[in-house]
Amino acid sequence: MQSKQKLNLFSFTMIVVGLVIGMGIFRTAATSAKDAIAPSVYFSAWIIGGIVALCGALTYAEIGSRYPVTGGYYKVFAKAYHPSIAFAINCLILVSNAASLSGVALVGSGYLLKILPGNWNDTDKALLSCIAIIIFYIINLRGLKISSLAQNILMLIKITMILVLIAALFFPQHYAHNDTQQITSASTSAFDWIKSLGISLVAVSFTYGGYQQTINFGNEVHQPAKNIPRGIFFGITIIIVLYLLVNLSYYNLVGFNQMKNEREIAYVVMDKIFGQTGATIFSAFLFLGVLAYVNGLLMSNPRVMFAMGEDGSLPKIFSRQNNKTGVLTFSLTVFAIVCIIILFFSQQFERILTFSIFLDCFGMILSSATIFWFRKKTKHLEDKEIFKMKLFPLAPLIFITAYVFVGISIALDYDKNNYAALIGLSVLSVFIVIYFLLHQKNKIHVQ
Repeated sequence: MQSKQKLNLFSFTMIVVGLVIGMGIFRTAATSAKDAIAPSVYFSAWIIGGIVALCGALTYAEIGSRYPVTGGYYKVFAKAYHPSIAFAINCLILVSNAASLSGVALVGSGYLLKILPGNWNDTDKALLSCIAIIIFYIINLRGLKISSLAQNILMLIKITMILVLIAALFFPQHYAHNDTQQITSASTSAFDWIKSLGISLVAVSFTYGGYQQTINFGNEVHQPAKNIPRGIFFGITIIIVLYLLVNLSYYNLVGFNQMKNEREIAYVVMDKIFGQTGATIFSAFLFLGVLAYVNGLLMSNPRVMFAMGEDGSLPKIFSRQNNKTGVLTFSLTVFAIVCIIILFFSQQFERILTFSIFLDCFGMILSSATIFWFRKKTKHLEDKEIFKMKLFPLAPLIFITAYVFVGISIALDYDKNNYAALIGLSVLSVFIVIYFLLHQKNKIHVQ
């Protein structure tokens, strides 16, 4: 009876695909191409990104299987590290999620303004994104909840749009002229190639994100020792194939050099194949998908802040709830304000992207590293039916090394990335200081 209530192989595979495929592929390909000095760098980044996602998904699935608790990252950090680290990293993840929301809102705004008459700039896109956030903030204040049906429709829209982009490969008459001028090996050093790969991986990492949520399913899969690795392998393989085909479509129809200058790259592909009407319809659906994403994050993240307020990690005001509507008013308001601040602080998708991924580097490295601690402390569980990856310690080491590489790449490219690394380190330091100030205040209050 119990096994029937658990996820089978197909269901878990589809969950992995659904967790990863988002709105990023409609924008990040252009950013990744812009940072790549040659097509070999560009496509290598997308393949490596998929391998890293596979290693990360396996790692987080085992952590979740060994420590199946509600609370996600915060509980894992608090168990394996000092509570101050748990607090600081969890707050970083919240800020990173706010940045992701702002970045995706900018993607949607860019596509919507693309089909509206006028010369729109980055400030206009930020204003439209801000309006979208405020509208859904007000909707959430009224207690309106998005249904699972709406989320299923969103997933269907995303998959359909991806398949339409892939279908463009079957129209070779619309392919761009070969404008790819690769830098010859004589003029490109190995260091330049690797440096370019590191920066190109920033956008790719954002697009492959979401697999870390497998931490929540490690104890919910039927026959986990067999189905978890298979589901993750099949799911990530599907995603890699889809992403590579979409990128090949961009590459063939837009051209590598032109990709570097096109922000709304999917619009260009649709315009070539289906004309302006088709591109307009595509952009409108994409904006709808972005709105659903914005609404989803505005619903979920305040609940994390609510939980932190309840257990005393954040001030109790964060756990306030409207008695009539059940809305987490204070947490929702704070999260929406952070999103808007990030929007107008950065205004450009690339700036928000780099800032978000640098913050993610801390969370990914430290959270995945807990696998070594949990392996040592939970050996007694190995006699039970838990998931234990066969690629240990290779998979977590590949994952950690990849994010160290991306973080260092961002830090070394500090001028171009507007000091994203310095800002990220400052934010982390501030949260650690806040933890100890709150902790000291609580000690004094108790005394």
